[in-house]
Amino acid sequence: MRQEQFIAHHQQEWADFERWLDARSARPRKARGDIHWRGLADVEVPAVYRRLARQLGLARRRGYSPLLQERLQLLVQRGHDVLYRPPLPRWQRAVEFFIADFPRLVRSESGVMLASLLLFVVPLVASFVALQYKPELIHTLMPPDQVADWEQMYAKAAQKVGRDSGSDLAMFGFYIFNNISIGLRTYASGLLAGIGPVLTIAFNGVMIGMVAGHLQNVGLGDTFWRFAVGHAAFELTAIVISGAAGLRLSLALLAPGRRRRVDALIEDGRRGAMLCLGVFFMLVVAAFIEAFWSSINWIPAGVKYGVAALLWTLVLAWLALGGRDRDAAR
Repeated sequence: MRQEQFIAHHQQEWADFERWLDARSARPRKARGDIHWRGLADVEVPAVYRRLARQLGLARRRGYSPLLQERLQLLVQRGHDVLYRPPLPRWQRAVEFFIADFPRLVRSESGVMLASLLLFVVPLVASFVALQYKPELIHTLMPPDQVADWEQMYAKAAQKVGRDSGSDLAMFGFYIFNNISIGLRTYASGLLAGIGPVLTIAFNGVMIGMVAGHLQNVGLGDTFWRFAVGHAAFELTAIVISGAAGLRLSLALLAPGRRRRVDALIEDGRRGAMLCLGVFFMLVVAAFIEAFWSSINWIPAGVKYGVAALLWTLVLAWLALGGRDRDAAR
């Protein structure tokens, strides 16, 4: 093939590849969100690069002009630098996961998320309301000594300014262990074929509703709400998400579809594990807020509720909007 024919045959693909390099290679994450891009598709780039490398070899063997060889060499080198550049540092990849990938995964599981939300919220509200009419119902779920412990803890909290820094740190560790163990147990209960996550999610809702309802009845509601609202956005949302991960695991067991049951368990279990990574992050944040912010009693109630409203807004906006640029680029 003559050089002029060779150039005419491949010129458009070279131009498209060069345009892709100019427009999208410098900031790939931003480029993925460019819904107006009409050039070379990202998925086609590796194949175009391989063809370009072969064309460079042909140009050298056939003795085409040095100017053409130099142009192809430059395109191949730029493509190599983009396609074989080192991956993001692990800390940066982790940040990307929590900012974008985790919210996208939550939104992709909207069905089980809604089911988990209803299983959690309905028992919570129902048990809280029930205790306003029949306070004695608290003893059907908790022994008297445990009820007394709850009352004593919040009665003491209402009388003091807050814990010392050493106690805050110790409680931070306790909250991390307690919260994360609840989240992981809720997810793992999905292996009990649907019964486990349903009972676990509903039980958590009933427990929280009854504790809140009882403390409200005995005059400690203000202390309880001022303590709980700060970390509730992260903690309650994480419980719902871990419940959804458990439900997804149960569905893999009960309704694998056309997949083999073991394949469904592996695939959905991996998605559940990714959800649990996000839950872990949320529960660590919740534990930090609970230990170092929620326990401060001298802060006015208005400030506590205002910060809680801000945190709920941030959590919901993060889960609703995080990674939207990647959704648009698909």
